[in-house]
Amino acid sequence: MDVFSFVCVALLCTTVVHGKPTLRKERVLHDSDLSRRTDEDNKSFQYDHEAFLGKEEAKTFDQLTPEESKDRLSKIVDRIDSDADGYITTAELKAWIKRVQKRYVYENVAKVWTDYDLNKDNKISWDEYKQATYGYYLANPEEFEDATDQFSFKKMLPRDERRFKTADLNGDLAADREEFTAFLHPEEFDHMKDIVVLETLEDIDRNSDGHVDEDEYIADMFAHEDGGPEPDWVKTEREQFSDFRDLNKDGKMDQDEIRHWIMPQDYDHAQAEARHLVYESDQDKDQMLTKEEILENWNMFVGSQATNYGEDLTRNHDEL
Repeated sequence: MDVFSFVCVALLCTTVVHGKPTLRKERVLHDSDLSRRTDEDNKSFQYDHEAFLGKEEAKTFDQLTPEESKDRLSKIVDRIDSDADGYITTAELKAWIKRVQKRYVYENVAKVWTDYDLNKDNKISWDEYKQATYGYYLANPEEFEDATDQFSFKKMLPRDERRFKTADLNGDLAADREEFTAFLHPEEFDHMKDIVVLETLEDIDRNSDGHVDEDEYIADMFAHEDGGPEPDWVKTEREQFSDFRDLNKDGKMDQDEIRHWIMPQDYDHAQAEARHLVYESDQDKDQMLTKEEILENWNMFVGSQATNYGEDLTRNHDEL
């Protein structure tokens, strides 16, 4: 980013409350920090506890008695049962685990919500977001006329508007909390994946031909300023481009190839853990869990003083 654009960003950040236009980020997306289960994990329930309620929360139940743990687990089960039919399916359990693993996303939205919800109607309209984020630019456009960086405000504003409208599922130009979360963290939502791919293409595609060639791919991660030889890791990345990024071997990446690159079809940890929990607790083998079956096997889901593992179940569902 050139000096002028950097000054523009700094100026914007000091002018608005928490305005943050969409900037470049790490390219490859990962589902969560939930790692693959190991043989060592099978010897205890720690992995299950951390998967079920998150690593940080898994440290806080050490002070609870088994009775307190089971009581709070019972309340959590009611929240997981999204259709309130008395049964926990693998899909419901997977959805819960995925939500827990990205709790930081919802916490981030909660922290900035009031900064954007200017009229306090519990929604954030596009106009509210635009004013909070781009208000200074809109009031003083002449100060930004010479900004040529690809992340200049002239390009970021319509890009944010496009992303906002994609997140706005009901099309009313006012985002509820889930829609605003999708807007700020599109990588976490399936219906936003096309936008993530398109923004990545736009970030890297310097000649605007709708593709990413090898030089553009490398330029996104390495600035060859001194004219000397490329580091070995850059040579390795060129090989990666040729062997694994450019799937159809036409010398460039299209949107499908970019999607394959930044959204690898990795092992689904949440699905595997949900299946594991159901399998281990499903006494009648109907491939669903009742509250009774979960409480019967409660120490697989949560910890207590007795197990030295714990999960904080005191938060309400909205905070998760």
